[in-house]
Amino acid sequence: MDLFDKEHQQSVDNEAPLAARMRPRTLDEFIGQDHIIGPGRLLRRAIQADQLSSLIFFGPPGTGKTTLARIIANTTRAHFIAINAVLSGVKEIRDAISTAQKRQKEDNQRTILFVDEVHRFNKSQQDALLPWVENGTVILIGATTENPYFEVNKALVSRSRIFQLKLLDEADLRRVLEQALTDTERGYGKLSVIVEPDAIAHLVNVANGDARSLLNALELAVETTPPDETGSIHVTLAVAEESIQQRAVLYDKEGDAHFDTISAFIKSLRGSDPDAALYWLAKMVYAGEDPRFVFRRMLILASEDVGLADPNAVVVVNSCASAFEWVGMPEGRYHLAQATLYLANAPKSNSVMGFFDALFVVEKEREAEVPNHLKDANRDKKGLGHGAGYLYPHAYRDHWVAQQYLPSSLQGQVFYQPSTQGFEGEIKTQVARHREAQLEAVAEGVFVSPVEVLTTGPTDRMVDRWLQRTLSQVGEQLAGIRDRLFTLAQLQRHHVVLDLNAGSGLLTFEALRRVPEGGVYACTRTSAEAVALQEQVSALPELKRPFLLSATLTELPEVLATQVPDIRFDCIIGRNALIHEPNKPAVAKLLEKLLQQSGVLVLAETVPRHTQRLYRLIEHTKLDSDLYQRLAAAEEAIYTDTSDPMVNWDVDDLRAAFEEVGLVVEVSSERSHTSMHITSALLDRWFATTTATSRPSYAVHLERFLSKEEVRTVQNLFTRSLLNQTVTWESTIAFVQAESVQTFAR
Repeated sequence: MDLFDKEHQQSVDNEAPLAARMRPRTLDEFIGQDHIIGPGRLLRRAIQADQLSSLIFFGPPGTGKTTLARIIANTTRAHFIAINAVLSGVKEIRDAISTAQKRQKEDNQRTILFVDEVHRFNKSQQDALLPWVENGTVILIGATTENPYFEVNKALVSRSRIFQLKLLDEADLRRVLEQALTDTERGYGKLSVIVEPDAIAHLVNVANGDARSLLNALELAVETTPPDETGSIHVTLAVAEESIQQRAVLYDKEGDAHFDTISAFIKSLRGSDPDAALYWLAKMVYAGEDPRFVFRRMLILASEDVGLADPNAVVVVNSCASAFEWVGMPEGRYHLAQATLYLANAPKSNSVMGFFDALFVVEKEREAEVPNHLKDANRDKKGLGHGAGYLYPHAYRDHWVAQQYLPSSLQGQVFYQPSTQGFEGEIKTQVARHREAQLEAVAEGVFVSPVEVLTTGPTDRMVDRWLQRTLSQVGEQLAGIRDRLFTLAQLQRHHVVLDLNAGSGLLTFEALRRVPEGGVYACTRTSAEAVALQEQVSALPELKRPFLLSATLTELPEVLATQVPDIRFDCIIGRNALIHEPNKPAVAKLLEKLLQQSGVLVLAETVPRHTQRLYRLIEHTKLDSDLYQRLAAAEEAIYTDTSDPMVNWDVDDLRAAFEEVGLVVEVSSERSHTSMHITSALLDRWFATTTATSRPSYAVHLERFLSKEEVRTVQNLFTRSLLNQTVTWESTIAFVQAESVQTFAR
């Protein structure tokens, strides 16, 4: 690029819209989307390490999809090619592939192909791209506002990691605004621009999570407002309202917003929530949804979900739809609202679904013959006796008579199950009486809806096999503790997790499986444990490994600040992480500061006060009665020593420690029984006179109450009775779930 080209490019950049000028160039400038790009998460680490695989960014406009691609272009050492699916076709794809092959052959350089609006490619164009993504000629980065599972080639989706971007929240938009006002190079930092607080609130509110919309409105406000006598540009609420008057509602009649919103509307009607139903109706009307489509869905619901509980529902909705055809918009909104409110407040019954049960039987069962007495008698009553024996109901009292109507093979089959709601409740008894012994009760089912994942990706079979092999070595009890902890943690795939006491990796490896687009940080107490864990994870690809730390809990904040500053965790998890900590309230305070605002702390702690007593493992009759009683008292004294906070705490102390730092805590305890094999090494450790740590051994504790000769007598009995024996070991585990008030309120 010569001097004139540079000057031209600089001129173009200076004249670009504010939203284009303020586009972040680095990860540090990027605002929002912490769930995928925050410290410690997979995507951030992959960008920083320049180890990207194929990606698809999916989300509303103005959330940073193209910006992330540009940041990758500025960061990567790979050759970067960008095309727009609206303006490009197979020719441009072939040109990009040709360039990628040349770069790979001549310079051994990878190529990243960014396709904006990737859903705009038709099937043949996506098929033309697939083989080159599959063989690694290009790394695909796609950006789309549409659900990739519906709009992008399934083969491309299966080979890509999906990251869903969300609308920016109010705090993020305020940061975007502040950034534009203070940036002297690309924003308005060189001007004296004063935006009044209520004007900021209006701009942020109406932008509706769209950073581009916000910056466009700010630019219009600043550029159209003349400076006052002091040279300052004042953006008042009136100016802000003129700059952005109408909220931009994300609503594509063929996309996710359309289907998701009508789904929310129907479910609100079905759930008898008139407020929610009116809200979703208003959103659809505001976005320009076809009212006939809404009426059609309400007519379906009037029979599907209201049915005979209120037979008038379908009449009312149909009347409102007919009235709408006469009136039209905007007054027709009254009829939309009336039909909505009627359905939301109507009693509900889905008994008409019995038809589909009958349809299923017709489709799957062998064809059943019409009973003879129900056949048409007009044609062959005399010859074949069709219709003979039919009982005419109107000839009987109550205009009903018991007779067979189902084929013989289906007698007793129940299709219609009347509810107790509204009008249908009145006929329920009558239906039951008519069925009498012919029908059996049918149990009702319960359905639970699944959480949104914000991210997904292809399965790495090598990693899966490795993790499964590692986890299979875990004992049954430890596996149960692990599963209980992760049930409490409720991890999402993009979460950043800290394992406080990684040790053998029991929790670390499971966390790796559960947060493939997040990150796992594993803390070991000693460097020897760190080395052992490092050897275990070395088989994993670099980006999929946990970040290993070696520190005590009191050292951990300083180590994190040095190695990964500003990291905060969605979940902190640990097993017996507090067992070596005498000051548990201080540790609770330390851990609370490492949590995200909506984070959760989940621990499994063995409670020493309720652990197995060794004296109970031997038969009391084999010791002098007085000695056995003093042995029991000596051992119990270990756990009631008020000066030893390592062992004298209980479940309530644990709860209080976390409540003191403002967390909402739930603690449950569970008694467990496991098998333990008593070895000579274990006995030697119990009865050692000196230890490698400052903690006294079992024998040293006993010597406070027993003579040395008596301790030797106890040791000899333990050796004779327990050596090489397998005993049942009792313990109590406290499961702690501590969350911020905001998280708990959800």
